[in-house]
Amino acid sequence: MKRLRAGLLAVAVGTLASAAPYQIQHLEPMSWWIGMKHPELQLMVHGERIAELVPEIHHPGVRLSSVQGSDSPNYLFINLLIAADATPGSFDIRFKRGDQVVTTAAYQLEARRKDSALRRGFDASDAIYLLVPDRFANGDPANDSQTGLAEKAGRSNQNGRHGGDLRGMREHLDYMAELGFTMIWPTPLMENNQELYSYHGYSITDLYQIDARFGTNQEYREFVRAANKHQLGVIQDVVLNHIGTGHWWMKDPPAADWLNYAKGFVQTNNQHTTVQDIHAAPEERQRFLDGWFVETMPDLNQRNPLVARYLIQNTIWWIEYANLAGIREDTYSYSDPQFLARWSNTVMEEYPRLNIVGEEMNDNPYMVAYWQKGVENRDGYKSGLPTVMDFPTTDLMLSVLNDAESDTTGLIRLYETIAADFLYADPMRLMVFPDNHDRPRLYSLLHENLELFKSAILFTATTRGIPQYFYGTEVLIKSPIQRTDGLLRADMPGGWAGDRINAFTGAGLSPEQAEIQALMKRLLNWRKTSSAVTSGKLLHYIPNKGFYVYFRYDEKQTVMVVINKNRDDTSLDLARFGKILKGAKRGRNVCTNEPVDLSAPIRLKALESAVIEF
Repeated sequence: MKRLRAGLLAVAVGTLASAAPYQIQHLEPMSWWIGMKHPELQLMVHGERIAELVPEIHHPGVRLSSVQGSDSPNYLFINLLIAADATPGSFDIRFKRGDQVVTTAAYQLEARRKDSALRRGFDASDAIYLLVPDRFANGDPANDSQTGLAEKAGRSNQNGRHGGDLRGMREHLDYMAELGFTMIWPTPLMENNQELYSYHGYSITDLYQIDARFGTNQEYREFVRAANKHQLGVIQDVVLNHIGTGHWWMKDPPAADWLNYAKGFVQTNNQHTTVQDIHAAPEERQRFLDGWFVETMPDLNQRNPLVARYLIQNTIWWIEYANLAGIREDTYSYSDPQFLARWSNTVMEEYPRLNIVGEEMNDNPYMVAYWQKGVENRDGYKSGLPTVMDFPTTDLMLSVLNDAESDTTGLIRLYETIAADFLYADPMRLMVFPDNHDRPRLYSLLHENLELFKSAILFTATTRGIPQYFYGTEVLIKSPIQRTDGLLRADMPGGWAGDRINAFTGAGLSPEQAEIQALMKRLLNWRKTSSAVTSGKLLHYIPNKGFYVYFRYDEKQTVMVVINKNRDDTSLDLARFGKILKGAKRGRNVCTNEPVDLSAPIRLKALESAVIEF
């Protein structure tokens, strides 16, 4: 039996011998709040033969509206209505057999934080730092391995757990803030009680529990609180599509159709196009949506209303409990589309200023745009997702920077991809990134060409949308060219006692590492002050002679960005940009802090790109 959460859920078992089978093993969500826009709450109660009992609640402002069973006699779903004037505090849920109370469970109802519904999410004024908690910093070596959790720590195993945790993240909040970041996105922190590959967090085995190797639920709240004091919001990585085979549901499923392909592993075909393809065979579309990622990731059936309700409430619970600034949703297109619309709309109705970003890992803009809220899709599908990840640009940048310049290769392909922004309802809500936890490290993909790498860094900071950088990008972490997850998600230098190189203090960094770290700090802190970049328009010119030039502008400021692919020192003639330059004579190179004469051609070193404000 799982250990129930101290302070959140207490179960008092009756004295009768006949009560023993009815001990409550899980009651989720473990607490809730008064004053939510949607006053309905559904409690999942799990315990042997619990469906034989009748629940009863007597608490001011709380009404038990109905009770649902399922295929399993070990589950009850209790539907409550919570009035806006309900009384905060603990109350008992009494479970009766006939006239006799067999067992009780204490439930906690809390008052919301002031203006909780109006919390600000993330947008183009932010810069997001993505990190893999297990690989970032080990603040508490004592929690690296835990009794009851299958996989133990072994830092020498590239695919194993290395010991990073919440305390390690918290100890380096000042580092992230000083770099200029305003948001932190850790990969999932929920329990992953799997025998292998548990470090990444995407095989969740308890959706309401922080993995003990990272810390506790309370430590997570404290981490978010400490981050907020550093002017950093926290984005939670949510997985709606699947769970891990170690989840307690797998031993006692709530319903026969709780999972897709519940009788055994059937792998997804990974063919994203089947969702939109008007000619797709229905069984192949079903295979994409319902198939399992891998044998250890059972696929959840969100068409079951109980599953859908559970997942929606779980997301809202974490937002309210931990005081989150946003949600990143994993493997977005693999979940049932109608459920996704309901999930995102419900969350955004509760938190109108929040933001949610979904992962559609596809390099075609039309595939990604389909999922953004406000897009008029041919099939009539209306998404509720505000932000999508700009994989088309990320996956293109490697060839854009590495390939020789021609009419059809190099910078022209970047120009054409940006030109496809008409497909999106709001390009400023795209999340842009040079690489992430599912891509080899960009510095290695660019064959360790520092100048091309700088171009990718400054492009991410200045193009339309919301910039996101992967931890260690600022100190040139490398990886194999071919995707090797355990190596591209390398340990952050300085995150472990005895590390010779320390990104946090600068000790042992090479000149190149120190240079990129300083460049990132300069760009991101400058970016906070640039209204043209964070909220202005984008105007770009067709690439010519190895240059791609675009401008970010508003009524207050204009910023000129030059992406330079020339492998010799060269000059950029400004005559063709006269209309937007409007006679400006002087500017400042943000990357070097040097003045720029705009009345003459700009001299640039080989592969030197520039951000010029005027």
